[in-house]
Amino acid sequence: MSDVTDAVAHFAEHGTAVPALVLASLAALLATAAFRTRWSRRHGQAPPADDTGARPPTTERTAGTGPTGRETTGSAPGGSEHGGESALWRMRTTVRDAPGSLAVLCAALAERRIDILSLQTHPLAEGTVDEFLLRAPGELSGTELADLVTAAGGARTWTERADAHDLVDAPTRVLALAARTALDAAELPLALRQLLGRCTIRSLPATAEARTGAGAAQEVPPEGTLEDTVLRLRAPEGGVISVERPHLPFTPAEFARARALVELDARLGPRIPHARDVLTLSEGSDITVRRADTRDVPAAKAMHERCSARTLGLRYHGPVGDADRYLNHLLSPRFGRTLAAQTASGRIVALGHLLWDGDETEVALLVEDGWQRRGIGGELLGRLVAMAAETGCESVYAVTQASNTGMVAAMRGLGLPLDYQIEEGTLVVTARLDPVARSGAPLPHGERIGRE
Repeated sequence: MSDVTDAVAHFAEHGTAVPALVLASLAALLATAAFRTRWSRRHGQAPPADDTGARPPTTERTAGTGPTGRETTGSAPGGSEHGGESALWRMRTTVRDAPGSLAVLCAALAERRIDILSLQTHPLAEGTVDEFLLRAPGELSGTELADLVTAAGGARTWTERADAHDLVDAPTRVLALAARTALDAAELPLALRQLLGRCTIRSLPATAEARTGAGAAQEVPPEGTLEDTVLRLRAPEGGVISVERPHLPFTPAEFARARALVELDARLGPRIPHARDVLTLSEGSDITVRRADTRDVPAAKAMHERCSARTLGLRYHGPVGDADRYLNHLLSPRFGRTLAAQTASGRIVALGHLLWDGDETEVALLVEDGWQRRGIGGELLGRLVAMAAETGCESVYAVTQASNTGMVAAMRGLGLPLDYQIEEGTLVVTARLDPVARSGAPLPHGERIGRE
């Protein structure tokens, strides 16, 4: 993984000066270095109770692979060499670290016409954790698969439905995640989630004691820590990145990959995409929408000074004098993504935030008084929701006050199913992202007229 970190960092630092052939060679090198095909985790890893049916089985098209894991000619992801429907499964189990243990397990799978599409092994202090991507007869349930593996000597077996995306080998997947992280610092939490499956990722700021050295005993060491279902890594900007996956312990290989992504992020420093969209508002004024980060804190503070106390109160739900204290957190790519709307003179007049909140995603808007009711808030919100949909979020929520009619109107303008919860004057509006939203949320206001 250190080779991947070095290569992608070099690419990001030199931009397009690196020929495409170099990247192709790097990918080929990774594939050659992998002595076994490793399966990846594109989707969630919640433990199924029996057969969850999370993904429907695919239909056979041609002959599949054999129990040894070697593909026969004409193989298709959903096929079964004996005909009929089949289903893809991800499975992890622990076997004794003894000659023949894995062979017994593979023979038991072959007897039930279960194909091994890929296999990765993780030697541990006690036994070996084997990760499989399997193609099994469609009628086989998760409970039956786990019982079969247990009878063949497996222990602590975990299974979940998979799909064709899981056929991508691990080196290729890790390289793609590294490239995404290299281009955008906000991608690190998302890359970690896609690398490790369904988990909870938290960025914890450095405490005052840790910064002064008084809390050194509680500080995470430079190499990070791995404790069964929790891994902790030093964040590049200080503090700690904590990843929890209660239902499935992390392996040393997963820990090493996560650490390599964080090291890559630290080497490249602050960065965001530089694309800018020039939009025409309904009255004919042009504004520019772009990504923002902590380098925009001074401009954001200046916007705060131009906002009324009522506008700041509706946005921050607390003392207006504390509004500036939130900006470093809100504009940090570690906690989400921020869009800024600025005038032709470069003055920021609106901010929209997409914030990773554990397993949920929050959206928030602030528009300067003189620029309200021109469609800017709805424009930013539509783009934020589109970003959330691209990352696979199932919903986004906004926390505001019941009297904030502008925020409620912007949420309604998305054209998505909404849920409302009101408690003591606080309104939480949740928008569910249906398949249409996942393909690109609507932009309810403004017209795109070009790119700078």
